[in-house]
Amino acid sequence: MVKKPFHPAGPRPAGPRGPRRDNRGPAAKQLPNNINESIRAREVRLVGDNVTPGIYSIQEARKMAEEQELDLVEISAQAEPPVCKILDYQKYLYQQKKKAKEIKAKSTKVVVKEIRFGPQTDDHDYNFKLKHATGFLQEGAKVKAYVFFRGRSILFKEQGEVLLLRFANDLEELGKVEQMPILEGKRMTIMISPKKKA
Repeated sequence: MVKKPFHPAGPRPAGPRGPRRDNRGPAAKQLPNNINESIRAREVRLVGDNVTPGIYSIQEARKMAEEQELDLVEISAQAEPPVCKILDYQKYLYQQKKKAKEIKAKSTKVVVKEIRFGPQTDDHDYNFKLKHATGFLQEGAKVKAYVFFRGRSILFKEQGEVLLLRFANDLEELGKVEQMPILEGKRMTIMISPKKKA
């Protein structure tokens, strides 16, 4: 859909009414809105800054769009009558894509950091890992802490559970327990997610 430059003086190219821009043809299915000739309603509700809001026949609305060298775009097909705006459709699509990109960029990706313990972790090692977990939660990441049981150390599973609950308790100001300690094979896992900042 190539825009022709506006010629205030002299006849417009491509016939007395000027070039008709529409979205018929193979590309039509890819466009998110009906525009110009593809709008099938007999009358439409026009909104926007460059028109007097109200209900117009489709012919009137198309004529107004042509006079402004812009497109008639259906923005709410479900309404009765459909709601349309007169605008530069290429520019509109570009702004919509840009907006969607910004929203995607702002949406936070959930990061899960793992912390591994042994069933008989000493205090020094425990405090070292607690410090790491504190940093992860402050950054907004979830913490998946687990105790790994090797061989006969599975006999200490109660000890592992106590360790994980102590860990969650020490982090309660920054995180909340999303999943209580659960034993899966040789691993006992607890999931802690960061608390939302007030």
